[in-house]
Amino acid sequence: MLRVLVLSVLMGVPAAAGADPAGRIRVIDADTWSVGGETVRLFGIDAPELDQDCTRADGSTWGCGRWAAAETGRLYEGRRAVCRTVTRDRYDRIVARCAVDGRDAGRELVQQGLALAYRDYSMDYDLDEKAALVRGAGIHDGTVQRPAEFRAGQARVAAAPAGDCRIKGNISSNGTRIYHLPGQEHYARTRISEAKGERWFCSEAAARAAGWRRARR
Repeated sequence: MLRVLVLSVLMGVPAAAGADPAGRIRVIDADTWSVGGETVRLFGIDAPELDQDCTRADGSTWGCGRWAAAETGRLYEGRRAVCRTVTRDRYDRIVARCAVDGRDAGRELVQQGLALAYRDYSMDYDLDEKAALVRGAGIHDGTVQRPAEFRAGQARVAAAPAGDCRIKGNISSNGTRIYHLPGQEHYARTRISEAKGERWFCSEAAARAAGWRRARR
């Protein structure tokens, strides 16, 4: 049994249900990773959404969500993580603490200004965030809206499409952002949950710019 588990980790095959994830990292976004084939939400931190902007000290806006994801990928993509499961969230994702080379990855992300402490669930990284804020590290170079507040604002947008904005921006169970055009195979049965960060688009260009890709069918 131990040999099977070790092989599954090394080969990137999801381990048995209930096992703690371990294996190679594929970064989905700054706080959501695929670890050995399992989707893992890092416990105690909250990173800007991919389509979230921040405001710099000079008043200019920038795509801090995509930047944080890219920087996280640069630091962790392809490395090996060992995670300890804390719980599962409402999307049935594993929520876990993950270590890379023996260091708490969540803490490092907060220290480098790539994510915020998620104080609704843990105070573990509170002081790390405050220190990053003092240094102006990463997303703290100006003003950043807390991601939970950003998501709540998105959820308040009307669920029905406005005018010709009928392209459905769906987020799959593994965090992949896919848009569906009217007439495509899965368009009719795709439901948009803006509470999950899903949204309607008015054009393919807008969908691609926000980080979604076109459905293959």
